[in-house]
Amino acid sequence: QVQLVESGGGVVQPGESLRLSCTASGSMRNIGLMAWYRQAPGNERELVAQINDGYTRYSDSVLGRFTISRDFATDGAKSVLYLQTRSLKPEDTALYLCHARGIKTLRGRDYWGQGTQVTVSS
Repeated sequence: QVQLVESGGGVVQPGESLRLSCTASGSMRNIGLMAWYRQAPGNERELVAQINDGYTRYSDSVLGRFTISRDFATDGAKSVLYLQTRSLKPEDTALYLCHARGIKTLRGRDYWGQGTQVTVSS
């Protein structure tokens, strides 16, 4: 199994930055794609950025402002997914959720964290 725990959210002013982290533990060798999603009240959950085998993809709304990256522990027991956000806007306000997709023995399984709240307000 896989556990995901997000951190790093907060309240910031427009134009500021935050670095979100998602600590993943468990069967890391059976995790492939990882991603950040966000969901604002009344809105559907939307993909923000994803990373898989070093390839990254971003939504148009964050392209050029956000950067996704992933660190691997040498023992394969943990992995940390990051989302560096810059030039934050009020419309970036949302609950940011970490997602991981299983491969190999965990193929077809999706894992989610509880989320970390980002609020951008002047």
